[in-house]
Amino acid sequence: MKLAKKSTVSHEQATQSISLILGWWRRWPEWTRYAAFVWTLVYGLLGAYWSLGGSGFPFGLLNDPNAQSWAFRHATAATAGPVIAILCFLGAAVLFMNKRNARGMTRKFTLLYAWSAATLLCLAIPDARVLIGVAYAPISLIGALFGHSFHYFDYFTWPVVNQYICLAGGLLWAATALSFQRHFRNACSYCGRNRDGSLWMASSSAQRWGRWVTYIAILAPAYYDITRLAWLFGIPLGITEELFQSLQNSGAVWAGAGLALVSITGAILTHGLIKPWGETFPRWFPYWAGKRVPVALAVVPAGLVSILLTVTGIQFVIEIFLSGDFQNWGATTPLLLFPIWGIALGGAVIFYFGRRREYCSEHRS
Repeated sequence: MKLAKKSTVSHEQATQSISLILGWWRRWPEWTRYAAFVWTLVYGLLGAYWSLGGSGFPFGLLNDPNAQSWAFRHATAATAGPVIAILCFLGAAVLFMNKRNARGMTRKFTLLYAWSAATLLCLAIPDARVLIGVAYAPISLIGALFGHSFHYFDYFTWPVVNQYICLAGGLLWAATALSFQRHFRNACSYCGRNRDGSLWMASSSAQRWGRWVTYIAILAPAYYDITRLAWLFGIPLGITEELFQSLQNSGAVWAGAGLALVSITGAILTHGLIKPWGETFPRWFPYWAGKRVPVALAVVPAGLVSILLTVTGIQFVIEIFLSGDFQNWGATTPLLLFPIWGIALGGAVIFYFGRRREYCSEHRS
């Protein structure tokens, strides 16, 4: 009896915690602008500090030897520090200004700056290591449970951590830009619907497009998964015997297979974006069986992964075509599908969000 009562209390506490988090999430148009302002101001101060000779500058090969293929590998504190400070302080000024009465060119400049900042921070600064860090997290956890240490946290050097910080800032800027855009077109800041309640994303044609895009996101990583699992089972699919032997000796075939399993799990979860169990927890799911799946629970992680896949895929495509090495096609060509995978997953998330987005009280009938 006591055990059942304790379980009920724990369930209620968990439900209250989730409700609190979701309430905070639903009010994002109210706080993202201020969060973006704080982030931008702090990072601008860091840029000024680095330009004055302060330590910890995270960009460039001098401070990050593993950034050979990164877009900003030639950056130095003396040249990039002032640029960071100027752009951040300008961005803080844009955020600080009152947008309610903005008109004409002021509106255009505000949106241009906000979306440009979001694009730069989300797509230009992060590199493939950001996705690798996320993908190896479950593999390292499983390995730790079986007594195998992958030294996972050694991977997160300051330059890599800085990329996650910039990604977080980019997401804040994107949310702020979206709220500005809705305000300027006189739409609801919370649900995005026009004042007449219309929204194309909720139409039947949009949902048909959403299903096709979701299926592309499910199938895009299949080529990668097949090659990596084949290597695990001793089949050198698409690679030379020399490379295959090297992968076996180093244990990299296990890492590749682990990433393939993570990818397959992601494909299953992606399928939930167009299935009923992606909207309502199944009966076998503990605590929340039969309850509605919070929209943020699906949108936030899937949206973040779509950004990381797109960024990583673009870098892989550039590296592969610059190297011109297609002898080991099983190792390289599956990576060419990563941008398609990332963009399709992002589209699937947008359509899922558009279908499940709740009406504000203003638009409820």
